[in-house]
Formats: sequence, structure tokens, C-alpha cells
Amino acid sequence: MQASDRFNINSQLEHLQAKYVGTGHADLNRFEWAVNIHRDSYASYIGHYPMLAYFAIAQNESIGRERYNFLQKMLLPCGLPPEREDD
Repeated sequence: MQASDRFNINSQLEHLQAKYVGTGHADLNRFEWAVNIHRDSYASYIGHYPMLAYFAIAQNESIGRERYNFLQKMLLPCGLPPEREDD
């Protein structure tokens, strides 16, 4: 592997990380990564009607109620963020 290949791979990775939030970056901590994954999942559930209908049937709720519940869960999907240690 040449130095130019490494530079090209790193620049492609930086481009993907800038374009798609869920791909992460070096400063992303575990909590933020988990929040991204949960929000992406909830957005997918809401956006795909058959999956939303499946959840509604499984929980014996209406589809509108499930959509509302998922939207509410998107606000704080993993609870409150942990306190940061400022050095």
C-alpha cells in the first residue's frame, strides 16, 4: 500500500463521515453513537409502514399511537446524557 492510497482512503472516510452522521468520527463517544443508532432505527420503523404495522399488532396499539410513541422515543432514546468530566 502506497502513501497516496492511504491518503485516498482517509479522504474518502472523512467525506463519508461528513456526509452521513451515523458513520461516526474520532470524537464520537459511546453514548452519542448509541443515540444515533436508536434514532436511525426509530426513523426506519416510522418510515416503513409494514414494520410500523407489525409493531402496532405486536403491542396491540393503533398504528398512529405507535408512530407517536416512536416519535417520543426519538427525543431521548437512551435517556439523559452522562455528565462529562471537564479536565
